[in-house]
Parts: sequence; structure tokens; C-alpha cells
Amino acid sequence: MSTPSVRPARFQDATHLAALVDIAGEGLATYFWGQMAGIGQSPFEIGRIRAQRDEGAFTWRNAHVAEVDGEVAGALIGYRIADDAADEDLSEMSEIVRPLAELEALAPGHWYVNVLAVFPEFRGRGIGTVLLARADEIGRRDAPAGMAIIVAGDNEGAVRLYQKVGYRIVARRPVFPFPGNRRGGDWLLLTKAHP
Repeated sequence: MSTPSVRPARFQDATHLAALVDIAGEGLATYFWGQMAGIGQSPFEIGRIRAQRDEGAFTWRNAHVAEVDGEVAGALIGYRIADDAADEDLSEMSEIVRPLAELEALAPGHWYVNVLAVFPEFRGRGIGTVLLARADEIGRRDAPAGMAIIVAGDNEGAVRLYQKVGYRIVARRPVFPFPGNRRGGDWLLLTKAHP
């Protein structure tokens, strides 16, 4: 088994990033991309186009990819949550994503792990832990308040991984049902301080 390496994402990684966002998104990305798709477009194509953007939260510029033997195995996408995130008016936001935005607003100034995903064939090799270590490096540099991540509460494997590396559950909001939802229960906000 080769040791995974992590590098900043490139524009050409957009297809892999879209697939990994879909994995991490618990069906949410596919649902929203489907809402944006025009006639003849697949939801995945919308995801790929969005990954190719130069700005926004979901952009190749906010991503790092893990590779094993030159093959993309996983990805990390993250950014610093604005210091004034709690001041944002969420009343017009879709009830599907509002709980996620509410949780994010509880961690102003934190470096937010927006996406952490590994392709199924590469799981169990420590790639998620390697990507979280890269997130910690970036967070220490860019977000002194600490680290934050949101996960579906019934994704027990992910919750265990995050707790193993020091994250603690600090808040929860209910998952609002949507077509294609792969999870139920609550969204969990986990945070940790920098060492």
C-alpha cells in the first residue's frame, strides 16, 4: 500500500471534485445540482462546472486532493468562516440548507472542512486522516479560532474519525428531508481548538 500524498487541486481535477462532493454531500449536492440543471444537463455536469469556478466556497481553488500512486483517491475542500457569519440573515434560505448555515454561523473565524471524502476503493487506508492533517495545517495558518466540520449524525464512521482527531460535538440541527436524502436524524457541528 502506497502512502497517500496531498496536493493543491488543479482546474483539471473538477470531475473528481464533483464526484467527491457528491459522496460527502449525503445526496444534497445531487439534489441542488439537479435543480440547477438545464435541459440536457445532468446534475453531475453542473457539479463539474461549479468545481471549475475560480470563486465561491465550492471551487477547485479551495480544494486539496489526496493521491495514491498518481490516482486521485480523495479530497478536502474548506475555507475560513467569516467572523461576522452569525450576522447573516438566513430567513430567505432554503429550509433544506438553513440548518447547515445555522451551524456554520456558530463557528465564526474557524477553518471549515466543507468537504472531506474518499472514493470507496481507497477507504480504510488512512486517507481521511491525512486530509484532516492537511486541514489542520491550513487552519492553524488561516483561522486561529480553530477548526469546524458538519456531518450527518448517523454517519457514525465519520463522527468517530473526527472525534479521534480531537473534534467535539458542539451543536446539532435536524436534517430536513429532501429527494435523494441518504441520511436522517441531525446535522452535527464539531469543532476543535488548535494545539
